[in-house]
Amino acid sequence: MVFRQFVHDDLGCASYLVGDERAGVAAVVDPALEIDEYVRIARYLGVRIDHVLETHTHADHVSGHGRLQEATGAVIHVHRAAGAEYDHEPFDDGWELELGDVRVRALHTPGHRPEHTAFALVDASRGPEPWAVLTGDSLFVGDVARPDLAVEAEDGARDLFRSLTDGLLRMAPETEVWPGHLGGSMCGGPGMSMKISSTIGYERAHNPLLAVDDEDEFVRRSLAALGPQPPNVATVVALNRGPLGAHAVTARPLTSRQVERRRAMGALLVDVRADLPFDEAHVPGAVSVTSIRAGFGTRLGWLADMGDGIVLIGRDDADGRAAARLCAAVGIGDIAGYLAGGMTSWREEGRPVARIPRLPVGELAARVAADPALQLLDVREGSEWRTLRIPGAVHRPYHHLREVPEGIDPAAPVAVVCASGQRAGIAASLLARLGVAGVEHVTGGGVGDWERAGHPVERG
Repeated sequence: MVFRQFVHDDLGCASYLVGDERAGVAAVVDPALEIDEYVRIARYLGVRIDHVLETHTHADHVSGHGRLQEATGAVIHVHRAAGAEYDHEPFDDGWELELGDVRVRALHTPGHRPEHTAFALVDASRGPEPWAVLTGDSLFVGDVARPDLAVEAEDGARDLFRSLTDGLLRMAPETEVWPGHLGGSMCGGPGMSMKISSTIGYERAHNPLLAVDDEDEFVRRSLAALGPQPPNVATVVALNRGPLGAHAVTARPLTSRQVERRRAMGALLVDVRADLPFDEAHVPGAVSVTSIRAGFGTRLGWLADMGDGIVLIGRDDADGRAAARLCAAVGIGDIAGYLAGGMTSWREEGRPVARIPRLPVGELAARVAADPALQLLDVREGSEWRTLRIPGAVHRPYHHLREVPEGIDPAAPVAVVCASGQRAGIAASLLARLGVAGVEHVTGGGVGDWERAGHPVERG
């Protein structure tokens, strides 16, 4: 049997190559937009990719099913309820696909989306029972899927409860669980693990939401854990449901002069370097969204409509091209280009730079005590704010900083804080772009570190 997992680190998405080496046939499940690795591994193992299976119409990333179909001639399969507009073979609950001795069995598991389907894997050369299940966006390691991306959240949560209790959790406890996402994905909650797999028995025993046997209580807990819904969900769903296409984003190199002109015309300049070099020197008006940590595409999705096109700025050309590919993966297509030569070329030409002071979290209390005019802006999500916060801080999630928040005086200094310093870096750059002069980026930690140091906090 052929079985390989592929992980898109930036999005936390997992896809799979499943097949039979002796029969020389395989299928890709939930392909990412970049398909080269599937083709390479299939060639290495001597199997043809004859089928593409989708657990559902994805809302967080653009599928590579169109590219795979074009490259291999594979048939695309998705549940009938998906309403797919591309050429495909629809299936229903219980459908099976034979790949030599391997059988892939469809288990309809609505909740995350009405069409959502898990795939049980049977290796007939070893036994008749499923040895594993590809759970897609239904059951994760340590968590379950969010239910609000296609239907009313409560309806989705009730469907998910039934799909789990009446479906997946009835499988043998030793059945391996291979999910569609790892920790950090927007499709799950805060309990989602970075672990790549689990078993039905282990999840039944240790996944907190699976211990809830009352449907109403399951719904309550599921909805309480929901984060904000990203703004480009409808765009990504439309791309994945619509006609097949390459969905490529091309980014051309731009000279420093061209970047200046784009900025003057209202483009959003996105610096994809780490926050430290950004704070030390960046193109004035640029926003810091680092691509060297997971979640770049998702975070940029919140900000992509803030300008007339996007210009990417990295350390060099490779940074710009890589960031453009990550943009394509989440359906962000309005890329004007990238700064040729990166920030190095900008500085070599003697062009102006801006800086943002960095404030280590361990020095924040002393800074607050020394300057009564210092304002605190907490840019975490609402659920984090309600759980724990610094007294007197103003709250606004980083992705809602389209204007200076009410309660913040743009003429007075403001320290921006989150949980780790990462979101604070984005927010500090957004405030500077809005003209706030005295912005300081709290680094190396955040509100939790403030509490652990014994400083006062508020809860509830």
